[in-house]
Amino acid sequence: ENIPSYIKRKHGEEQPDYLYPNLEGILKETFGIMIYQEQVMQIAQELAGYTLGAADILRRAMGKKIKAEMDAQRESFVGGATARGVPKAKASQIFDLVAKFAGYGFNKSHAAAYALVAYQTAYFKANYPVEFMAASMSLELHNTDKLNGFRQELERMNIPLLIPDINASGVSFTVERKDESFGSIRYALAALKNVGEAAMRAVVQEREEGGPFKDAGDFAKRLDTRAINKRQLENLVRAGAFDSVSPNRRRLYSGIETILRFASAATQDRESDQIGLFGEESMTAPSLVLPDMPDWAPMDRMREEFEAVGFYLSSHPLSVYGKSLERIRAITYADLLHRGQSGPVTMAGTIIAKKERTSGKGNRYAFVQFSDATGMFEGIVFSELLSSARELLEVGQSVAIKAGAQFEGDNVRLTIHNVEPLDAVLSRAAKGLEIRVGSTAPLEPLKAVLARERAGGGRGQVRLISELDPQTTVEIGLPGQYSISPAVLSAVRSIPGILDVREY
Repeated sequence: ENIPSYIKRKHGEEQPDYLYPNLEGILKETFGIMIYQEQVMQIAQELAGYTLGAADILRRAMGKKIKAEMDAQRESFVGGATARGVPKAKASQIFDLVAKFAGYGFNKSHAAAYALVAYQTAYFKANYPVEFMAASMSLELHNTDKLNGFRQELERMNIPLLIPDINASGVSFTVERKDESFGSIRYALAALKNVGEAAMRAVVQEREEGGPFKDAGDFAKRLDTRAINKRQLENLVRAGAFDSVSPNRRRLYSGIETILRFASAATQDRESDQIGLFGEESMTAPSLVLPDMPDWAPMDRMREEFEAVGFYLSSHPLSVYGKSLERIRAITYADLLHRGQSGPVTMAGTIIAKKERTSGKGNRYAFVQFSDATGMFEGIVFSELLSSARELLEVGQSVAIKAGAQFEGDNVRLTIHNVEPLDAVLSRAAKGLEIRVGSTAPLEPLKAVLARERAGGGRGQVRLISELDPQTTVEIGLPGQYSISPAVLSAVRSIPGILDVREY
């Protein structure tokens, strides 16, 4: 709280206050504001006649804030000061100011060292922002909360954070720059959950020595099964590290056992150093065959990615909702901060953390942390709502909330009054869905998806637009009402043969 005053005094916009005439020599270099612990000790010596040892005891007592000890020190300080001609009220006021400062002051040598480090890091961040952030993130390689905070800072600085890639990522965070571009940061392989630095170092070393991995089969052939295991491979796939060579994450994930068997066989072949039955020195190696299946739906991809990374990296669950959120008048966290107005709000968020507590009266309450596409925010849920909505308030759930916002300066406090599944709220607000098909192939899977939504209690209509005949467009209004949500849109869009899906 003294920083604004310190700056004004340094620039001559405010007169220093030295508290008492004979303290000017002690406080002049810091414009009348106590900054160093040595100043506390000097004030006690100068004003109240403390010895150097007694002044150090005073400093330590103020840091601990033990009431009985502080009361004894006040009596000693004020008594010594009044004996030297300082008015009692002034001595008591100065003791209060000294006590307030002493709890957070540095000694001068520490303050100088911290100031130098602060200046150096500020210089690097200002002049080499991409390199500085990559280095800072590498320092917190295994701290997901810190990395998520850095990710938000990167968004504020407009520095792209690229998903992990077995052909581009390092063990730590690295800088990628094309031509004269500002640059971006490539996510570290070792920062993924449960993969380990040693295993990722082996992957990077193999890539550097043998060249980029061509595909999943090439990776498996060159994989040392003693360096990497099933769980590590699963999290690499879930995080998208193989997207550049095999974008279907579900297919790779389902075939991990196959990949490991293939890798084990390749390792044995290398180590046995055998040749073929008739002396051939090279034989055609079998190719890796993975199960043929569609990729995870977008929401499932993000959920798996969250589990592997610790936060949403390549996209956000709410991004698939698009303008659907406007129908329920939900505002983003960034909008809330921009408005800066206290009052009732409707918001949407994906739950990323929950901490339950017990009040002094024995009631349970919770601090719930949410994420939307613009940032993270927290709300408090009291006992009645916590009890009725406990199943909803789990990590990974996307919900619509009604809350009271209370601003205190730039900070906002949210008290949540109501929470519902986001899909349910949006499906009630949806009017209808228009689906275009160009063949009969998608009709059976489409029928299966819509049958579930017809049983979901929704009120939306569905129109099927058939373009089987290039000369004729046929529009069919399907009977009944359907639950229409972004998840349904995503499921329908993923069906092969669907030409277009839109709300109306």
